[in-house]
Amino acid sequence: MAPPAPYIVDEILEEIFIRLPTPAALARASTASPRFRRIITERPFLRRIRALHPPPLLGFAVDKRAFHHAQEPHPSAPLARALADGADFSYSFVPVPQPQPNQELLSPWYHRDIRDGRVLLGRRFGKDDPSPVFRELVVCDPLHRRYVLLPPFPDDLAHWVEHQVYNPFKPFLLPVAEEETEETAFRIIWMAHCRTKLAAFVFSSSTGKWQEATKSGPTGLVLDRGDSAILSRIHPHFLMRHYAYGCFYWDWLVTGSRKLLMLDTRRMEFSFADLPPGEWSKRVAIVEAGEGRPGIFGFHGEIASDLSYAIAQNTGESPNQWQMLKTISLDPGYIYSIDAATGRYLLLVRTVASSLGNLVENSLVEYFSMDAKMLQLQRVCTKQCSLMYNGTHIYADFPPSLLSSRAI
Repeated sequence: MAPPAPYIVDEILEEIFIRLPTPAALARASTASPRFRRIITERPFLRRIRALHPPPLLGFAVDKRAFHHAQEPHPSAPLARALADGADFSYSFVPVPQPQPNQELLSPWYHRDIRDGRVLLGRRFGKDDPSPVFRELVVCDPLHRRYVLLPPFPDDLAHWVEHQVYNPFKPFLLPVAEEETEETAFRIIWMAHCRTKLAAFVFSSSTGKWQEATKSGPTGLVLDRGDSAILSRIHPHFLMRHYAYGCFYWDWLVTGSRKLLMLDTRRMEFSFADLPPGEWSKRVAIVEAGEGRPGIFGFHGEIASDLSYAIAQNTGESPNQWQMLKTISLDPGYIYSIDAATGRYLLLVRTVASSLGNLVENSLVEYFSMDAKMLQLQRVCTKQCSLMYNGTHIYADFPPSLLSSRAI
């Protein structure tokens, strides 16, 4: 009897792999042979896996290049340890561009965003640079030590933001589009607050160019005087960005405004969404609640003790009606805050509170994750810190995508 055709064997193996219980088991299988790894890393198979298993939360990174991986007893700890041991989160493989003559020495690379196993790094220009608005950007894969240097922002688009006011938005990565045929493809959005307008520009690795992102061109969203004034006062560390089902959200609670700024990446259109009823304090976080509906986590009151969770009643458009799903009681005697969110995961920070409700100096800082499906706190790691981090980015993906080591 003739042996089965190779493609039939591959199909049988794929059906076996899809039945493995966890992403960690799949990761171990991918190391068994080149053939296993090829099958497991093919895009159609990854789509099936991600539909069954959300990418595991492996850790988080902060602005100044520090990376903290999930530790025991977190369920992702074994895979997170393997990532931390094998990856280079110091980014020593990324070249350091030399400053131009008479230009102030450039700052180190900082985290701007993390998505799909890719890390977006940015570098601040010196104060004497003629275009301080724009940053040098590089997309890299710390596990395989690959990188792509992005081209500078083109002059034909730069003139649209010559009159930009203080900009609280950071450049960020878009999720890998389903229609992308290349696994290495990626897109980046850069937003600008131009007085009474909000503009967005997108870079595509497929074209190697920056272009206008919004259908209405660089005019983007027209802001009234109040919204524009709010944006001019918000520091980048306080304007949190979240992603759920093709849309990015920014909360404006830090200014007392009950609004969510929303960018639909499928239509590249801006809009505003309403918060659920009630008084929401400090930060909120948008997650994927399931069935295409975004969910929202947040606290009520100055001392956070109960975490509220609501889900949108509508799908596929700007959420305008919310259903309060659950209130989760947290341990008293601590200060809780929302640090980051991505996909189904929320990252909470817990610190010891004094009798006056203030943060105790040099206390232990505990990081917890929460899955929007399970609604259970799981400790990610514990650190001794005297100062809270800003600009936290969750690293959650399996497996990391592979980038070519080149400059565009």
